Amino acid sequence: SAKVYNPAGMQYESVDRNMLLSYKESAQGQMLHEGISEAGAMASATAAGSAYSTHGEHMIPFYIFYSMFGFQRTGDSIWAMADQLARGFLIGATAGRTTLTGEGLQHADGHSPLIAATNPAVVHYDPAFAYEVSHIMQSGLERMYGADAENVIFYITVYNEPVEQPAEPEGVDAEGILRGIHQVSSTEGEGPRVQLLASGVGYPWVKEAARLLAEDWGVQADTWSVTSWNELARDAVAAEEWNLLHPGEEPRTAYVADKLADVSGPVVAVSDYMCAVPLQIARWVPGDYRVLGADGFGFADTRPAARRFFHIDAQSVVVQSLQALADAGEIDRDQVVK
Repeated sequence: SAKVYNPAGMQYESVDRNMLLSYKESAQGQMLHEGISEAGAMASATAAGSAYSTHGEHMIPFYIFYSMFGFQRTGDSIWAMADQLARGFLIGATAGRTTLTGEGLQHADGHSPLIAATNPAVVHYDPAFAYEVSHIMQSGLERMYGADAENVIFYITVYNEPVEQPAEPEGVDAEGILRGIHQVSSTEGEGPRVQLLASGVGYPWVKEAARLLAEDWGVQADTWSVTSWNELARDAVAAEEWNLLHPGEEPRTAYVADKLADVSGPVVAVSDYMCAVPLQIARWVPGDYRVLGADGFGFADTRPAARRFFHIDAQSVVVQSLQALADAGEIDRDQVVK
């Protein structure tokens, strides 16, 4: 098994030495146990991520941390990591504002994607499914260590909650996963229709909302997994910049605008982050766009209670969807009041 690096090797018997996955130290260990030292961990990640240039030896660092204690505390160090053209994976564990409520509000991350967006080298993903993670990891390895290596850093937010993980669908939209959005489900039927967008741990909320809308309100809903609000926004900004510099050529369009160009009904987005995260793409979403988010400090209670407090749970998605349909004149406003 993987061992913790110690140049002197194991110097004592660990209390869990008789267990299969016991704590082991070794001079050949590849895990760095920094303790509660974000600055030290970032220094190690930067050293490993820049080893290709300083030592002529490629290393692939994986720095795993509570997402709140990454960009919130060491954002300047991550900027320096990018400035040194270092590469690697930053794994923001226990992400989101409502997945780790038991450890206190200090751990409630509702905005790290926004800070990540300020760093040009950081590619952020907020996957909902394991099969999305596999495509993202492969892309990261190819982009950072392939033939045409880029000086980028992959930041992946993952959560502290059991979530049902389906097998990868046949013919999955791999390009959509990597560019930021792909459709997960679509329903057939008559009646009003809405588009439900979610990232990360928020996808089960829109899945349940789609069921409630169909069964209780006669509303059809298509669901989408937004793997990266940040990359969608960057793509859109890049398209507008290209158009600015090439006024005589065919204009380019934002990827998210193309993906949603032919859908029906209002678009409702939700995530476990503050509204400003999904609002990054508001300018390029065709039609009526509504956003639910966890704004404010955290809320110390159970996950369901916290999500109801922030109005991001499935029932809140349902109400927002109905309100959007009522505003469009597709249903009676009395249905929203119910």
